[in-house]
Amino acid sequence: MGTATNIEATAVNTIAWLSAEHTTIVVPVYQRQYRWDIGACEQLLTDIRAVADSDDRHMHFIGSILSSASTEGNAAELVLIDGQQRITTLMLLVAALHHSVLNDPTLSADPSLAADLERVLVRDAQRERTKLRPHRAWAETFESVVLDRRLEGADPRDSRFDDNYAFFRSQVPAAEVERIWSGLQRLEHVAITLGENANAQQIFESLNSTGEPLRDHELIHNYVLMGLSHSEQSEIEDSFWVPIEHNTGDAIAGFWRHYLVMTTGREVDTTGGRGVYDAFRQRFPRLDLDALREHAAEWREYSEIYRILLQPALAGDAELTRQLEFTNTFGRGMYPLVMRAYRDHLNGGPGTTLVATLELVQSLLLRRTIVGLDNDRLVGRLCRAGEAGADALARAIARITPSDARVRVALKYGDLPHAGYVLARLAGGDGSLDLDVDHIFPLAPADSWSGDGIREWAEYSDDEQNSHRALAQTLGNLALLEAPLAERALDASFPAKRHLFARSAIPETRALADRQAWGTAAIGERTAGLTVDFLTIWARPTAGGIDDDGLTPILDAQSRRGWPRGWQREFEYVEYRGEHWEVYDVKALFNRIFKRLWADARADVVAFSTRRGGPIFDAQSWNGQWDALDESNFLYMGWDSKYMLTAVQGVLEESGIASEVFVKYSYIGDAM
Repeated sequence: MGTATNIEATAVNTIAWLSAEHTTIVVPVYQRQYRWDIGACEQLLTDIRAVADSDDRHMHFIGSILSSASTEGNAAELVLIDGQQRITTLMLLVAALHHSVLNDPTLSADPSLAADLERVLVRDAQRERTKLRPHRAWAETFESVVLDRRLEGADPRDSRFDDNYAFFRSQVPAAEVERIWSGLQRLEHVAITLGENANAQQIFESLNSTGEPLRDHELIHNYVLMGLSHSEQSEIEDSFWVPIEHNTGDAIAGFWRHYLVMTTGREVDTTGGRGVYDAFRQRFPRLDLDALREHAAEWREYSEIYRILLQPALAGDAELTRQLEFTNTFGRGMYPLVMRAYRDHLNGGPGTTLVATLELVQSLLLRRTIVGLDNDRLVGRLCRAGEAGADALARAIARITPSDARVRVALKYGDLPHAGYVLARLAGGDGSLDLDVDHIFPLAPADSWSGDGIREWAEYSDDEQNSHRALAQTLGNLALLEAPLAERALDASFPAKRHLFARSAIPETRALADRQAWGTAAIGERTAGLTVDFLTIWARPTAGGIDDDGLTPILDAQSRRGWPRGWQREFEYVEYRGEHWEVYDVKALFNRIFKRLWADARADVVAFSTRRGGPIFDAQSWNGQWDALDESNFLYMGWDSKYMLTAVQGVLEESGIASEVFVKYSYIGDAM
């Protein structure tokens, strides 16, 4: 057997490896900056708590750490090639534990714990340098956090080191330090050390870029089955997972995303590649076998409903099939809302409720598309409203459904979206005929085209031609026509089309044969007539409310990682319970919300902060950005953008007023 002479790989205990006297790690200048955010730290802390509470035999594997021996200076130093993010974050967590021990009288009485933690952090008895030496551009910031060296009066700053350190300090109270330390000591990794002739870049690429990365649903599958015995895995796989895969097919990733939106009432962020999996783990942090069986039965039930949404003919009811096919015209974005409504229908809800919901959804999506509004990030708020009943859902839909007046104008002058669907429903068709959409006045008329059989297109003035072109794709200029007739009608002059229209089985199309000429006046007249029927079929709920102001409910506001360019002007304004706030960014919103609720609903704020472990504390317990709420309570302001928005959403939910707070995104915010 051949032996590798240029690579040494060893499975090691991570804390023991870091604590070893000879361990000194250097981050090379080509490494990217430290990027882990609070969300990643939260997941790490969850994993550490889980292994701390598990059987003594269990360990938690954090992957491989790739390094090479230093070729200059101190040969005992390791140059970190892969693993910077993990090692840096572990250092920040250990530093938070260390400082908590030093500042708590009950913990500082045991010098051995402080010494054990310090061995991970520093590499000399004078505590002048850390075991990890970051890139020189941010080494001073890192060491000031880990060694608690912030100078008094120094300007507040924003850095990932400060953010994540503050998160760990806030989330690990003194009483939990020993538990977290126990979990940390059960982390292990594979330490890969390269010899001087090894190709570091090639090995790095092999570790990080080869193979097909696991997709969200595959990660969920592994997460659900991991830790079960073989027989238990087989039971869950055969009884639940295989049927879910069968029901959803290639759409399984969409199923899990839509299921999570439905159950949480919150949009799932899919940026970064693992948003659905991360949302799943947050929704199901622990799954023992009994809980897994219960949840898996629900997943399977919803997957059966999802299959019907994908294939409406399986509904077994002609009207439901028809309405589901209509709804699918607009894609799958509203599936979370429809899934819940369908399950209620199957469980004995009124039969008309599901049909009524599908009609409301179609009206909402079609009207918004017609007036030029997007339909993104709507379904989460509607799922929340749907939990309160049909009336609450109707009110929520009415609030964001454009009014009749706006739709009339858009139909008169704008292109008609989903033309085949709209015309078929206006005609009362059941989809049994093979129909095409005909442009009565063609999109590209020949010079010989005529609307009255007298004047040809070439004789029309420029203004006349432009006005015809502007209305070519409006409702009044479109007609359904049987495919064989449509082929003959293509680009023909109106007089030549009249006898083809007369042969159509579609009443609205057949009526065109009675017209003597076709032009802008006829198009406008027909649009007005069809609009009356349009507003009846795609009606807006009668519940009161605005017809769409571009406001986004605070629970649907988009979280950003870090502080992206332009964050200071993310909002145009904030609407707080009817008040207009000139608040332009998340940091200012965070500060104002907590101060306002500290005055109006202090008990709710205290309950939220106690359960979450911040952001309000009774002392300024570490260096950073603080704002005083009163003489004995302080709001920490050094979090990242994502944490601040999550805290705002959480405290407003705690206070029961989240539904009364909205943000209006600025042009910059929409582009971010």
